[in-house]
Amino acid sequence: MTSREFDGIRLEKVREHVWEIPQEGGMNVPARVLASEALLEAIGNDDTLQQLKNATHLPGMMAPAICMPDGHQGYGFPVGGVGAIDARNGCISPGAVGYDLNCGVRLVKTNLEYDDVRGREGELVDALFDRVPSGLGGGGVVDGSKHVVEEALERGVEWAVEAGYGIESDLAHCEDEGRRPDARPEYVSKKAKDRGMNQLGSLGSGNHFLEVQRVTDTFDADAAEAYGLSEDQIVVMIHCGSRGLGHQTCNDYLRRIEKEHGDLLETLPDRELAAAPAGSELAEEYYGAMGACINYAWVNRQLITHRTREVFGDVFDADPIADLGMELLYDVAHNIAKKETHTMGLDADGNPVVPEEAVRQEERELYVHRKGATRAFPAGHPEIPPAHADVGQPVIIPGSMGAGSYVLRGGERSMELSFGSTAHGAGRLMSRTQAKQEFWGGDVQQDLEEGQQIFVKAQSGATIAEEAPGVYKDVDEVVGVSDALDIGDKVARTFPVCNIKG
Repeated sequence: MTSREFDGIRLEKVREHVWEIPQEGGMNVPARVLASEALLEAIGNDDTLQQLKNATHLPGMMAPAICMPDGHQGYGFPVGGVGAIDARNGCISPGAVGYDLNCGVRLVKTNLEYDDVRGREGELVDALFDRVPSGLGGGGVVDGSKHVVEEALERGVEWAVEAGYGIESDLAHCEDEGRRPDARPEYVSKKAKDRGMNQLGSLGSGNHFLEVQRVTDTFDADAAEAYGLSEDQIVVMIHCGSRGLGHQTCNDYLRRIEKEHGDLLETLPDRELAAAPAGSELAEEYYGAMGACINYAWVNRQLITHRTREVFGDVFDADPIADLGMELLYDVAHNIAKKETHTMGLDADGNPVVPEEAVRQEERELYVHRKGATRAFPAGHPEIPPAHADVGQPVIIPGSMGAGSYVLRGGERSMELSFGSTAHGAGRLMSRTQAKQEFWGGDVQQDLEEGQQIFVKAQSGATIAEEAPGVYKDVDEVVGVSDALDIGDKVARTFPVCNIKG
């Protein structure tokens, strides 16, 4: 099939797994969806395609605006969306980043095997649930103070390691080595800082989780060995973000944009795409505030890692580093906008075009917005931490708590096809409200334990219902598209052992 249509939006098949919404009307560039036909059906069932089309109206958008295979409807800009915008003549859009700044995921390795954990899953999940703060509201690993929050905003994981909440190698295995150099804590409001004071080192609620997993498959022996992954190995995946601090910061800047740049807002088809013009005072302040929130989120995951190491040490009566080998593989953000330099395809008049139509190329500094999308830089890219430069950046893609998750490495065509990006997870099929109508948390919990030996603990049955396996797309198919397009290549697959949620 060479074309599809959903609610009046036509997509043309460019090649396998690549679908294009042609440029028309007020669109500045075409848009592309990277998906199999089955995933495209799911993406076409909500407002994702209209939101993607709307996003192309943002000033300075480069070609193409992209929806990843896990894409679904979001706030203004679709989740699973990638938008690269000229950093000199374009804009930066909080709506294209999202409320949970630096929501992201990290993977911690161990030298335990599945047999070491089998039969002790209940003990382990109870200990993790008791000691890793989760759910709405306050409570964290550290007692919040103004000084601690300022240090986290300014210095990121560097502060956490110095304060005894990590080891030196944690820095080497984190995106940007755990610190955004352009962070500006002074641009984060007092209200946001106050919200972050008692939440530092906590999972929060919703789809955030801590999951103990076992490696079931390796696909690239050399890359798996370089990452320190092997079949039957136990690993820990942590997924959370910047909590109330990040949410408040996004809200603060959306309100300021409405007041200070209403003229730009009026030109956009959706007010939820609110953006500040590049070079404006507000754009610079948002970028600095976002960098500080990114640092806070990295510290948040670092503190959860510290507490997880303590729990494993207690449960297995061993030193978590020396005996259990609990070292960080990688931590990567998937709600973020970053200034990056990319080689852009241009037409004869200097307008951005999709790669196939380019007559010349030019390097441009861009605000690359990734909202529910993961950076996936290939081997040799200068921005990959040295620990992974020869293999490619690790990409961590969680599935649902009843399905597998994946470790990929940045693919060779990611820079050409997706501004160095791939998917961030399985992607939702249904809303939280619909999920609670379809599933009962206690039944889901029982089915997972009895049917698959997956032990789940959460603050409420409603949370489990909202995150039931049937709520999500097929992560195998999502990852298969990434692998086939060579934007993120499969290295290993993992499967849940136990899971805690807020």
